[in-house]
Amino acid sequence: MPITTRWADNDVYGHVNNVVYYAFFDTAVNSVLIADGVLDIAKSPVIGLVVETGCRYFRSMAFPDRVTAGIRVAHLGTSSVRYEVGLFREDEEAAAAQGHFVHVYVDRGTQRPVPLPAELRRALESLTA
Repeated sequence: MPITTRWADNDVYGHVNNVVYYAFFDTAVNSVLIADGVLDIAKSPVIGLVVETGCRYFRSMAFPDRVTAGIRVAHLGTSSVRYEVGLFREDEEAAAAQGHFVHVYVDRGTQRPVPLPAELRRALESLTA
């Protein structure tokens, strides 16, 4: 999925600040879930909470770079999912950054873990590496 860098993403060193990469991960993962019809951010009874994230940086990005996020599911548990995300700058073959993002799915009201709903599991299985 394409992601647009913004002027405000650059830091004083002239490149996209490290915390912005995490926002790119969040945007990419949730955009895929919304596009697949398995997440309604206002109404879904089951939501994913981030419990772990990490990033390795290989090369800098800066505004106005075009970024493409590649997403795969590395682990699909009963109530958790580990997403792996590669961020590619200007259609380069090698990732500028590689990260992971773990969601534990919970009941929106109780905030307690619940098994992945069948529709969500099916969508995530299509992204399984």
